[in-house]
Amino acid sequence: MPDRLPETAPALDFDAKSAAKMLLRSVRAGALATIDRNTGHPFGSLVNVATDSDGSPLILVSRLSTHTANLEADSRASVLLTAAGKGDPIAHPRLTVLGRFVQISREQPDEPRLRRRFLARHPKAELYAGFADFAFWRLLIASVHLNAGFARAADLAAVDVITNISDAEDLIEAEASAITHMNDDHAQAVQLYATKLLGAQSGAEEGSWRVTGLDPDGLDLAHDDTLLRLPFRERVTTARQLREVLADLAKQARER
Repeated sequence: MPDRLPETAPALDFDAKSAAKMLLRSVRAGALATIDRNTGHPFGSLVNVATDSDGSPLILVSRLSTHTANLEADSRASVLLTAAGKGDPIAHPRLTVLGRFVQISREQPDEPRLRRRFLARHPKAELYAGFADFAFWRLLIASVHLNAGFARAADLAAVDVITNISDAEDLIEAEASAITHMNDDHAQAVQLYATKLLGAQSGAEEGSWRVTGLDPDGLDLAHDDTLLRLPFRERVTTARQLREVLADLAKQARER
């Protein structure tokens, strides 16, 4: 029809970039589509997903798996991330992330950080993460496609969803100790972030919500299989800024 809006034309009041970033950071598993090395057809599989500090998707896969063999032959792939919910599955937002996967060897300087971030989100993966045939892979994003409902679809570039970390070296270096400190010494504040600021059910006992990651744009929280994302109002690039922001968020939560 002549007046039909293109699929990628979002509603004027829709912040596609923020919605895409939220899905990228808050979905714990996705459908991985690789290129079958034998037939050239799309090959779909299910993988656990975490993110690097900049938001790049991370997967942990065995070299014995078909999808890994496909990636070794052709690194082009996509990951479909879908928000869970009741009712019609396609009524919920989803994000297709396209790019090339790069394997992270255990000798690379950033491997310990990627391992820590992934296992914080998927602690059960620690049972096999050390096996010789398993390795982490990072998706270098080329573009993403967001579908968040009628008139809420958009094609976005990598720069629209990747978090700038070029000025956040101090924060990234402090991440591990900051997370341990929050979970061990400020469990009540973490609980309040989830229940008061993000609307999570308050029935969970103190300490059940934990911080699993942080970056300049926000904080990642987890309770069992539930993940939440707490965005910061302003970019945080240093440990000092982080302390101030977390204290302010705790104050806001206690006042609600």
